[in-house]
Amino acid sequence: MFGLMVRFTCKDEDSAAAFDTLVGETIEAIRKHEPGTIVYASHQVDGQPLQRIFYELYRDRDAFDAHEQTEHTRRFLAAREELLASVEVDWLRLQTGKGTAS
Repeated sequence: MFGLMVRFTCKDEDSAAAFDTLVGETIEAIRKHEPGTIVYASHQVDGQPLQRIFYELYRDRDAFDAHEQTEHTRRFLAAREELLASVEVDWLRLQTGKGTAS
């Protein structure tokens, strides 16, 4: 299993609304076309209206690499740039858990 957590900070409220629309479109494509993506969740942060956190789990590194090459992900990566003030990525290595593959 391969995972990451990403914290996005949008520039302003209009950017946050546009980001949310872009995320919705992207996640719909991920649902339809990415069997190796186990979890791809976007979260709003209580008390931080401009922040979003993604939690992503993939079957393995190959599934993540395939995700990065899809048209919908490439579109998301290009379009998000004008909407964001910052991006922070934490790469995750599974230690243990419930509902996780060994």
